[in-house]
Amino acid sequence: MAEAAKKIALVTGAGTGVGRAASLALMNSGFTVVLAGRRKEMLEETAKLGPAGMSLPVSADMMDPASIAALFDMVKSTYGRLDVLFNNAGMGAPPVPFEDLTMEQWQSVVATNLTAPFLCTQHAFRIMKDQSPRGGRIINNGSISAHAPRPFSSPYTSTKHAITGLTKASNLDGRAYDIAVGQIDIGNAETPMTERMVGGVLQPDGRMMPEPRMDVKAVGDAVAYMAGLPLSANVLFITVMATKMPFVGRG
Repeated sequence: MAEAAKKIALVTGAGTGVGRAASLALMNSGFTVVLAGRRKEMLEETAKLGPAGMSLPVSADMMDPASIAALFDMVKSTYGRLDVLFNNAGMGAPPVPFEDLTMEQWQSVVATNLTAPFLCTQHAFRIMKDQSPRGGRIINNGSISAHAPRPFSSPYTSTKHAITGLTKASNLDGRAYDIAVGQIDIGNAETPMTERMVGGVLQPDGRMMPEPRMDVKAVGDAVAYMAGLPLSANVLFITVMATKMPFVGRG
């Protein structure tokens, strides 16, 4: 694995769940991590859980292009470079029938899950192509939903399918600048977002069924592995999932 000392990583949605686990794994691998998210107190908690002096909490709103631009300006002015971006922040819409979704619900999910990673990737490209040593790595948080939907999840599923396209296109366009782009598709990690699975979630056949979950640390460790590779190697896609979750096969 590449030497991570003095390398800078930026994680969006770093205050909870997958973002926190990935941030801690990156810090423990030697990266200095910019912890971005809406709630400063949660980012500061993430920072306290990691090694001292290895992180910087920064409030940023992924639904606001100006806030995203300010975040990357701060990274450049503070550290002068960016080695890894983990596009992690995301949200879902209420699980209501397809025809009852509002335009506002649709647009909020698209803005957070697709437009924000697009903008973050653009800003990262601008920094990475001009820095010395040149290049860097971008990791997108996909999902099992990038492959198969859950009932009543069209905004989330649509954006996660779109993230797969963004991963492929930006990886192609990043070649000229030594920028590697990959995607981690996650299934049923133990986070606040999946707590409802313990009591049972709706299945395609209409049943409510509990689903197995896995330790979110496994996801953080996978992100750190991807981040630590030399830029001559890339994990384009990886799936990390609870072994017994109903995905492979037909349930």
